[in-house]
Amino acid sequence: MLDENVQIFGEFRKIHDKYSLSPNGLQEEFNKKGGDVLEIIREYENKLCANTERGMYNKFSGGLAQKFQDEIRKVFPMIDHIGLIDKKDNKPINTFFIKKINLS
Repeated sequence: MLDENVQIFGEFRKIHDKYSLSPNGLQEEFNKKGGDVLEIIREYENKLCANTERGMYNKFSGGLAQKFQDEIRKVFPMIDHIGLIDKKDNKPINTFFIKKINLS
């Protein structure tokens, strides 16, 4: 996976390292580059686990997927931070409110 996508993972490595040192102001770029990386990771995870889900070893598929994700986290520890929302004016972007219903 890493060998076939050297350029994409190389670019992501640079922003990942900067983000891990200081995430201030880098969240948008980290999300953008990270989105491309997550697509590749999902593709390879699906290739890895697709055959085990159909066969007699389907109960091990979840564990295999978890091990794959753990190996990704060893290389990119901040990968779970992709998709976080940057706050502006102390209010998160894309928030919604549910009105309280008065039943009395």
